[in-house]
Amino acid sequence: MLGLALTTALATVALTGCTANVAPPAQASTAKAQQALAKGNGDRAVAHAEAAVLATPRDAAARTLLGTAYIEAGRFQSAATTLAEAVSLGDASSGTLTRLALAQIAAGHQTAALATLDRYQDVLDPADYGLAIALAGRPQEAVHVLGNLLRNGTNTMKVRQNLAYSLALQGDWRNARIMAAEDVAPDKLGDTMSKWAVLSAPEMYQRRIADLLSVKMVRDPGQPTMLALSKFHSVDQLAAETVTRENPAAATPHSDFASSFGNGELPPVSQADRPAPTLALLPSADKAVAARASTEPVSTVSPGARFVSREVAQTVPARTRSVAPAPRPAAQPQASASRPAVAMASGDYRVQLGSYFSMSDAQTAWKVFLKRHPELDGAKQVITKANVKGKIYYRVAAGGFAKSSAQGLCQSVKRGGAGCIAYAASNPLPGTIDNNVRVASR
Repeated sequence: MLGLALTTALATVALTGCTANVAPPAQASTAKAQQALAKGNGDRAVAHAEAAVLATPRDAAARTLLGTAYIEAGRFQSAATTLAEAVSLGDASSGTLTRLALAQIAAGHQTAALATLDRYQDVLDPADYGLAIALAGRPQEAVHVLGNLLRNGTNTMKVRQNLAYSLALQGDWRNARIMAAEDVAPDKLGDTMSKWAVLSAPEMYQRRIADLLSVKMVRDPGQPTMLALSKFHSVDQLAAETVTRENPAAATPHSDFASSFGNGELPPVSQADRPAPTLALLPSADKAVAARASTEPVSTVSPGARFVSREVAQTVPARTRSVAPAPRPAAQPQASASRPAVAMASGDYRVQLGSYFSMSDAQTAWKVFLKRHPELDGAKQVITKANVKGKIYYRVAAGGFAKSSAQGLCQSVKRGGAGCIAYAASNPLPGTIDNNVRVASR
């Protein structure tokens, strides 16, 4: 009775929680994972749900679905990690929070489970909260909560049986038996109490959850490293990390090129001209590529080089007011000298400033670039979609320049430590699949 009362509600949330607008590959994987969950096939659900998370790593619903699949497969450590990530991404539903607490209990993280239950008590269904807090090691509190529910009119089988189980975990077997007898058939009551007696042992914390949710326990290696949310930073996280740095130079936008990426229009760029590319957003499948890119020198752009990069989505530049270091005023005449060239000559050339995993990140980065580079005043915002080695990127560029002006702007951007590339709108960069995803004037 206990397992049915709790699991049914959780499954409903899991199967309806992933209806957000996501990319077609993620949508297909989500549907397959939901079908597998409905059939009770945890391993298959995990495989499809992991694919959905890889396709949309910062989608809370995708991670909630994956956490539910991990529970169905008996992988509580992975479930605890993944559901905690879903909550951090904004899923604060009662079902997800209850699942998170149960997974934390089964994984042996009692302190974390109690913290989850204490923090979200007002959000959780009181009957679920009561049972969960008993399983987390505070059965006396559970008896108090569930007893109050019963006295205040919530006299349901779920409340009665959760109270009976909590009384058993508290060691009050006489009252546990009396309460259980309200809903358990007389010929089954003895077996039920015997089972609870076995499960009440402290070392049975994982078995209690597995029995409650009717799943098998398996050896869990933990969530795959390539799925860790920490590998897929948000705009706010990246901006905050940069704002806290005391070195103004560190707030400069990073290059999104792992190696040279040009068409012969730019002057040679040495390793000293720009910082190492940010590779934190790459999935673990590209670890070898990322490792090579972080250690190999950035080659100079040679005439005729067309496409030799492994595109890397960069961090969003921080929204910060930089305090100029002492040597900076001497460089200001150069910057101001470059601005008239950009403003005076218009044309069909663009200057790519960065590349990001999402449209929202790209739009945010554009606003920051505007504040950081006055030379962009009056330029058109151009965000194009690209597919590079199977990955989707959103490239941010400033448009509406003549060729010489675009090159001048690039030189100005590089003086700030960033990378860029000038190209003709009529000759888009390799990998472009939509040359005008978003074009807007300032």
